[in-house]
Amino acid sequence: MIVLKTLRRDYSLYQKTLFCQQRRWKKPVNSAQTRLEIRRTRDSKLDKLADNLRTLETILGVHKLMSTRKRGPFVSVQLMSRWRNILGLNINVGKFLHKYPHVFNVFTHPLNRNICCRLTPKFESLLSLEESVTRECELDCVCRIKKLLMMSKNGTLHVYALRLIRRELGLPDDFRDSILGKYGSDFRLVDLEVVELVSREENESLGDATIETWREKEYREKWLSEFETKFAFPVNFPTGFRIERGFREKLKNWQRLPYIKPYERKKENAVRVRTCGGVERFEKRVVAIIHELLSLMVEKMVEVERLAHFRKDLGMEVNVRELLLKHPGIFYISTKGSTQTVFLRDAYSKGCLIEPNPIYSVRREMLNLVLLGRRSTKQLQQHDGIKEQSGNLVGNEDNRGTRDGDWDTPILESFEDGNLYDNFEEVCDSSEEEFDDCGLSLNRSTESETCIQGLIKSTT
Repeated sequence: MIVLKTLRRDYSLYQKTLFCQQRRWKKPVNSAQTRLEIRRTRDSKLDKLADNLRTLETILGVHKLMSTRKRGPFVSVQLMSRWRNILGLNINVGKFLHKYPHVFNVFTHPLNRNICCRLTPKFESLLSLEESVTRECELDCVCRIKKLLMMSKNGTLHVYALRLIRRELGLPDDFRDSILGKYGSDFRLVDLEVVELVSREENESLGDATIETWREKEYREKWLSEFETKFAFPVNFPTGFRIERGFREKLKNWQRLPYIKPYERKKENAVRVRTCGGVERFEKRVVAIIHELLSLMVEKMVEVERLAHFRKDLGMEVNVRELLLKHPGIFYISTKGSTQTVFLRDAYSKGCLIEPNPIYSVRREMLNLVLLGRRSTKQLQQHDGIKEQSGNLVGNEDNRGTRDGDWDTPILESFEDGNLYDNFEEVCDSSEEEFDDCGLSLNRSTESETCIQGLIKSTT
C-alpha cells in the first residue's frame, strides 16, 4: 500500500510539472506610441486648445455641409441628423446645436412647421471676414509657398500636399488658380500635381529661417558667444517635466552640434550619415526643417499625419513622430481628438500665439464665440426679446414680413385631422423633446392656446 501511494503521488507531481506553463518576464515596450500615451509630460493648456480647435473644426464642417444645400441658408435638423457619422460626433446633433447658441440659430419653419437650423449673423460675418482677410494676405501666401519650395530637395512640391495644409498655410480654396496660376513668373506647373519654383537665385533674400532672428536676439541681449547660439534652438519644457541625470549635458552638446540649415543647398556641406555624428546632424537638420515648416503656418500647428506627405520632398526620411518625441522642449504633440497635432512650443504662451497675424485673429474670434457656450450676452437677449414680441406671427419664407391671412394659415392647417389641440400638443412635445425647450416655452404655449380659443369662439 505504501508503494502504491508513493507511485500515485509521484505520478500526480509529474502531471503538474508536465502541463504547467512557464511564465517569462517581458521587457516593457518602449516605442513612440507608448511614450505618446504614458511616458511623457502633458501640457494642459495646449491640450485644451487642441480640444477647442477640434470643436471649431466640427462647426466649420457643419457650415461646409450646409453651404452645399441650394434651397436656402438653413437646413432641417432631421436632415442634419444624418451628418453625425460624417462629422464624427459622439452625441446627438440636437444636443450639439443646443450647446452653441452663439453659432447656431434653431427656429421653426413658418410654412413646413419643422425645426430648422442656420448660422447666426455674427458667425457668418466672421466667416466672410476670414475669406476677405485671406484674399488681402495674398502676397504672404506667395512668400510661404516660395519658402517651402526653397526648402525642398529639387525645388518641387506636390500640389495635393499643399492642399492638405491649405488652411494651416492660410491659402484660399482656389489657390491653384488664384496663386499658382496667377503668379506664373514665380511658379511653374511641371505636371498636373507638381509645382516648381522658376528661379531660386532671385529669391535668395527669402532664405533666412525664422529662428535666425531669435539667435541674433540671444546673441545681442544675453551676451552669449556665437559658439553657443549659432546652431541653438529655443527650448521650453512643460510644467512637471522630469530632468534625468546627464540630460542637461546632452542637451548642451546637442545645441552646439552644427548642421546644414534648411535653405542651404551646397554639395560640399552634404550630410554623411555613416560618419561620426552624421546621424545626429541629419536629425538636427530635420528638426530645423520641421521648425521652419511650423513657423510658416498661420497657427504654428499642424497634424502629424500631414507631415508625412512632405518627407521625400523636404528630405525628412526619418520617423517623424519618434523625432518629435525626442525633443519635448521644442515640439509638443497633443492627442486630443481623433488625430495628433504638433505645436511649436516657442510660438505659444499660456495657450495663445505670441505674435498673432490677421488670419489667426479672425479665427480666434470664432473660437471665442464657440467658447461662450450657453452664456447669455446682450445680443442674445435682444434677439430673444424680438422673438417674444413677435409672438405667434408667422412670416413668409423669404422674410418679407407678414401678410393678410398669415394668422389663419397654421390654424386652418391644424384642422386637417379634426382635432386642433392634439396637433398643437404634438408640435410642442416634439420640439421640447428634441431641443430641450430651445425654441418654445410653456408661457408661449399657454398664450397661443388662449389666442386660438378666442379665435374659435369668434368664428362660431
